[in-house]
Amino acid sequence: MKTPIDKAAYPTLDAFFTDLGQAYRKAVRAFADAGCRYLQLDEVFIAMLCDPKYRQQMKDRGDDPEKLGPLYADLINTAISGIPADMTVTMHLCRGNYKSTFMGSGGYEAEREVLFDKINVHGYFMEYDTERAGGFEPLRLLPKGKLVVLGLVTTKSGKLESKDELKRRIDEAAKYTPLEQLCLSGQCGFASTEEGNLLSEDEQWAKLARIVGVADEVWGRT
Repeated sequence: MKTPIDKAAYPTLDAFFTDLGQAYRKAVRAFADAGCRYLQLDEVFIAMLCDPKYRQQMKDRGDDPEKLGPLYADLINTAISGIPADMTVTMHLCRGNYKSTFMGSGGYEAEREVLFDKINVHGYFMEYDTERAGGFEPLRLLPKGKLVVLGLVTTKSGKLESKDELKRRIDEAAKYTPLEQLCLSGQCGFASTEEGNLLSEDEQWAKLARIVGVADEVWGRT
């Protein structure tokens, strides 16, 4: 099934996204005018385009997944085009987080150029808590001046990652982009809906403490 858009009002998908981008631009500008200087976007569809099964679903409904990524990138760029110079915008690439489940798998390689060459955000929160996200190789294209926050600590279960494991994976990522362009976080939030994820409050606090502890040891306090 194709996207349900009124063809009389929007004969092409490009025209629809042009208007949508302007609507988002007004919203982002309103945040800035209210004093916001850090804005994090939650981006699902570009992350899903990394999943071969999802890409096939797009083809089956008549869309071209090769064109969707750049279209989404243009939408994001339009939305943030009016921000003040001192405002930072980042983007979380979410693969689903409802009650510790997920929607998509696949490495970021499929959308690496869209992410790093076309989208004008300042940083990326990238889920890397399981093998579903693939390797760190796409980080080789990260432009200077941008950051990647490595989501190495899962929020889907209470199992606490060891310091050594996290440091090892940070070292692996640093083979492809400088360490000073990397950060550490949870893979997503601890809850996307009121039902929450399958871990206790104490387990959540332990994971936050582990993130802070490892970050202090790897990058030091500033």
